[in-house]
Amino acid sequence: MTVITKEGSSKPSCAAAEIIRFGKDICGDFQTAISKEWIETNGLGGYASSTIIGANSRRYHGLLVASARPSLSRMVMLSKLEETLVLKDGSRYNLSSNRYPGIIHPEGHRYLEEFRLDPFPIFTYRVGDIEVEKAVFMVRGENTTVITYKILRSPGYLELLVRPLIAARDYHWLSIENSSFDKKAECLEGYIKIKPYNESPILYLANNADRFEAAGYWYKSFEYQRERERGLEFREDLYSPGEMGFLLKEGEKAYVVASTEGRKMRSVEVLESSEVLRHNEIAEAVGVRDSFAVSLANSADSFLIRRPDGIPAILAGYHWFWDWSRDALMSLPGITLTLGRYEEAREILLSFAKYCDEGMLPNRFPERSKEPEYNSVDSSLWYFWAVHKFLEYTNDYDFVESNLLDCLEEIIKYYINGTRYGIKMDRDGLISTSDPDVQLTWMDAKIGGWVVTPRSGKAVEVNALWYNSLKIMEDICDKLNLKYKHECARLAHLAKKSFEMVFWNEGGGYLYDCVGEDGVDRSLRPNQVLALSLPYRIISKDREKRVLDIIGKELLTPYGLRSLAPGDRNYRGIYSGDQRMRDACYHQGTVWPWLLAHFIEAYLNVYGRNKNTRQEARRFLLPLISHLKEAGLGTISEIFDGDPPYNAKGAVSQAWSVAEILRIYKEGLQ
Repeated sequence: MTVITKEGSSKPSCAAAEIIRFGKDICGDFQTAISKEWIETNGLGGYASSTIIGANSRRYHGLLVASARPSLSRMVMLSKLEETLVLKDGSRYNLSSNRYPGIIHPEGHRYLEEFRLDPFPIFTYRVGDIEVEKAVFMVRGENTTVITYKILRSPGYLELLVRPLIAARDYHWLSIENSSFDKKAECLEGYIKIKPYNESPILYLANNADRFEAAGYWYKSFEYQRERERGLEFREDLYSPGEMGFLLKEGEKAYVVASTEGRKMRSVEVLESSEVLRHNEIAEAVGVRDSFAVSLANSADSFLIRRPDGIPAILAGYHWFWDWSRDALMSLPGITLTLGRYEEAREILLSFAKYCDEGMLPNRFPERSKEPEYNSVDSSLWYFWAVHKFLEYTNDYDFVESNLLDCLEEIIKYYINGTRYGIKMDRDGLISTSDPDVQLTWMDAKIGGWVVTPRSGKAVEVNALWYNSLKIMEDICDKLNLKYKHECARLAHLAKKSFEMVFWNEGGGYLYDCVGEDGVDRSLRPNQVLALSLPYRIISKDREKRVLDIIGKELLTPYGLRSLAPGDRNYRGIYSGDQRMRDACYHQGTVWPWLLAHFIEAYLNVYGRNKNTRQEARRFLLPLISHLKEAGLGTISEIFDGDPPYNAKGAVSQAWSVAEILRIYKEGLQ
């Protein structure tokens, strides 16, 4: 049986182009070009990011967005570079593009012959018979971005003028011209040094320019279209300390290295070769020889960072998310295990175990070294799933026994007896919460005191996870010959017996989303898919098929599952507007790609894992293969509109979107 809706694709192949590439037709169209964003990361939480024409469309864009240490706050240090070619006859050609009020200036995208991701952003400009190739990449483990310009073709010498535009601000803010900005730029041998504010890092601009003209200017009123669409402030002023001039001929290369590290310049060629080698190693590690898997593997790598204490962590998404435990634990298999990074997985699991408090794991590790926040009912249960996947890949029960067992036992103990927010096992063996004012599940949007999707009581996916946690613990105890196995088995049996009685909606043919003291929530939501996709299934096979069918009919889209069925009176098919409007529809119809992995897992569970079902299931991923060229290049967005044409929204690169699709692609579809 096929569950693909009329909205899906029916093409038989999962092939994708090896290199993401756009020609003059796309690059020359400003509106189309700024919808395609690239991001390069440094393994510290910092990044470089912009659009394929270098015109920033977000406050979060920048060539050097540094991750300050130890606070982990991000700062946009170098926003962009303005570039101009000056030919022998004195004619000037601006290669940059910006949006100002009522005008695009300059219009350098008209000279952009090609953009490609190979493996990092490469821009090819053509002016007459002159061709210039620009490349941007970051240095792993440093707040350092390298920008190179190579003259591929030129009949003689030309001069390349490069003017840095500096923001030196928190990446959530915008800068305006102000007297506090220290305009002093020291031009030393091989680099320029500037410290804009007392609280900002020093920005070093290493270069091989022939000259530097210290002529400082404020560039006023850059406009960021994506911020305007989000109902936020969208205009910014940037300061340029001067202009670098490079006299070049065919075959020669100019470079600018933006860094907060303050180290002496090393060979740009060596740094570039190291970055190419790293991408090649990632491609080898994923072990699946096609470009879709390789693209996802490279994207997965971008979320794995090292904190200042050296402990690895998984970022939830770019550009604005940091470290969320639910996201990290759901993403851990795809980010670490599929790439053979078992040691990093061990360290992350151990790190979470150390933060276990009253059976709860932190929901969030905030920026700026604040205390972790404990306000999630399911993060502790996803921890069991992550441990289960770790054991599937490594069979390292010794590590679990020595380092994680106490944490696992503590979680079960407190979930039985009670912990924060009224989280407690009821007499029927199911987990309930009793604080209606706190958003405890992954559907966690809240506006002031309004919890948009109230799910106090017994949530369907929480109890599917609870049952799986008990079964996983039973399995671990069995392998380790621990008596606690029998208690876990008894509780799991009780939970399974109660689950169908409590959640089954016979009239609708699906599972209730939440059951509380005030009754049942009949909203048709995707959370129930976890009852079919997790390692230990909890409802009968005939009911599984009915659930899968209705999810496929009402919730499945080309990019994932809708968070609410379109026929519901609370359904919102377009995610747009200011912060309040967006939060109000965040889980009321938006499409989530991570859920597609669980839908595919459920599909294979229900219809079997054979060649035909795997081939059929691969078709669910075809639109996402195309999506790798549509928003965040080579990665998967956070959400999509629930209504056609299903535009990508939210963060352009989301950890669980990438991780879960990579996991199911490698584990289930090969």
